[in-house]
Amino acid sequence: MGDVDGERDLLVVRAGKFGKSRLVPHGPRIAALLEEQLERRHRDGAIIDAEPLFTFDGSRSVRTGTASKTFRQLVRTLELVAPEGVSPPTLHCLRHSFAVGCLLRWYRQGLDPASRLQQLSTFMGHVDPSSTAVYLTITPELLDEANTRFERFAEPAWRELGSGQ
Repeated sequence: MGDVDGERDLLVVRAGKFGKSRLVPHGPRIAALLEEQLERRHRDGAIIDAEPLFTFDGSRSVRTGTASKTFRQLVRTLELVAPEGVSPPTLHCLRHSFAVGCLLRWYRQGLDPASRLQQLSTFMGHVDPSSTAVYLTITPELLDEANTRFERFAEPAWRELGSGQ
C-alpha cells in the first residue's frame, strides 16, 4: 500500500523481474484506478503501508501468474484469433506493443525517436536501449512513418540530383 505515490504519480514495483525494483510513472487514468483501489482497501479496514495493494484476502499479494492467467482467459473470452503460424498473444506482448506504440507516436509528433530511446529504456526498466531493442518490432505503420521522415530528409538531395547539378 505504501508503494503508491499519488503526489508524484509513481508506483514502486518491488522485487520484479530478476529481483529488481523499479519506479513506474503513470498518467491520470492509472492514478484514478489506483486511488479507487486504495479507497476500496481503506473501506475494508485500516491501511498499513506494508500490506499488498492487490489482494484477494487482505493480507497476501495476488500471485505472479494470476495476471498472465487472467490475460489468457480474456484472449479466449474475446475470441482473439491469431493468424496461422502465429502464437496467441500473451501478457508480455503488451510490452512489445507499448514500445512500438511509443516510437510510432514520436514519429507522428515529429519527435526524434533515437533521442528518446534512453527514456523508453528507463521506463521499461532496462539499463540501456540495446535491451529495449528486443521489443521494437518493425510494423507497417512504423515503417511508413520512418520512410516518410527519410523522404523529407532526402528530398533536397533528390531534387539536386534531378536538376543535374
